[in-house]
Amino acid sequence: MTDRKTAAIILAAGLGTRMKSDLPKVMHPLAGRPMVSHLLDSIATQDPDRVVAVIGEGMDQVAAAVAPHRTAIQVERLGTAHAVLAARQALGDFPGDVLVLYGDTPLISPETLARMLDARRGAADPAVVVLGFRPADPGAYGRLVTGADGGLEAIVEFKDATPEQAAIDLCNSGVMAIDGTCLWPLLDRVGNDNAKGEYYLTDIVALARADGRACAVVEGHEDELLGVNSRAELADAEWIVQERIRRYMMDSGVTLMDPATTFFSFDTQIGRDTTIEPNVVIRPGVTVGQGVTIRAFSHLEGAAVADGAQVGPFARLRPGAMIGEHARVGNYVEIKNATVEPGAKVNHLTYIGDARIGAKANVGAGTITCNYDGFTKGHTDIGAGAFIGSNTALVAPVKVGDGAIVGAGSVVTTDVPADALAVTRAPQQDLPGWAKGFRERKSAEKAAKQKKG
Repeated sequence: MTDRKTAAIILAAGLGTRMKSDLPKVMHPLAGRPMVSHLLDSIATQDPDRVVAVIGEGMDQVAAAVAPHRTAIQVERLGTAHAVLAARQALGDFPGDVLVLYGDTPLISPETLARMLDARRGAADPAVVVLGFRPADPGAYGRLVTGADGGLEAIVEFKDATPEQAAIDLCNSGVMAIDGTCLWPLLDRVGNDNAKGEYYLTDIVALARADGRACAVVEGHEDELLGVNSRAELADAEWIVQERIRRYMMDSGVTLMDPATTFFSFDTQIGRDTTIEPNVVIRPGVTVGQGVTIRAFSHLEGAAVADGAQVGPFARLRPGAMIGEHARVGNYVEIKNATVEPGAKVNHLTYIGDARIGAKANVGAGTITCNYDGFTKGHTDIGAGAFIGSNTALVAPVKVGDGAIVGAGSVVTTDVPADALAVTRAPQQDLPGWAKGFRERKSAEKAAKQKKG
């Protein structure tokens, strides 16, 4: 039975009222991408034949996020069973195993999904496999009542539980793996004779057992079953995701001097023997090579850093920044859409945008590339081995040739030939004795004022 087909239904129609947000709940990001995308990645590891996301009307952002998978619209929100039924037309009569998951419970691991499907396909042939967990505080979660053989006998809502059932610490997550051949027949029989007048997916366990079918439980870890319904729970989920990534990075040979203050994105790639100092934030689209040092308080997004480079402290790499091997980007330096070639140095208080810094060039403190004239972006090209003096403004489009030197304080508006010296500052003038006379005059004026006072 291991070759059975697999489908997944993601319930993602929640409005996120407690989020107090115009953004659909499942679109709130974790590690730089929507939480529903994390869930889709876990589902993808099970090689599903079909995936259907049940969304609300007007949730175009969610539909785009789950594409190319199909969506189904839940017009009224009448409970979890009703939400699953909304996927009926999109999924059709599916003969395999159907995972029912929640878009706001994004941290379920691929290993847990695999265990659920293995249980569904086991010798007992359970109609329903429920994912349970043992939280530190079971609180008002529904309890999973199991028999002597470990099979699932019932799901009991906390408010309906006897004292003995309330003492059970195995709780219902709501996630299920269901035999597709009986999914729709079971759901068609779910009623809404309850206090809320809603159709509960959990009722299919009792219905399946009444039909003589077994039901089963697979246990997951509390962290992976965190439901995100508020900003506080979103922060909790972000912490769990970051801890997973931090552990993966350290296991892969990356040194994190203070893991708790290092934040990664879902797609961050870092080579071995790289060291990351405290308070570093890495946003989407960043790759870092081997033996790199990223110093404290740096921010990277959409950037690539090659082997042996040094970045920071207090550096900002914006999208399109390409830092070459053994290059140095120092404190209070911002790089945007620019290439810093191998061995080049941009060490202090500098903005480099829409530019190329040639191999082994040196850019002095306070230098900026003036890349925008209010209408269009211009490119600055600094040749290999060039030296740009401190407090220089390079007005794009402009080129500084290989080996050229630009004197400190210059404003460069035309190309500088290779190996030339460019200086645009006014000639220095010295007035002998002027400073001494200025001090004496000002001291006398101050003393006169104090005497009158």
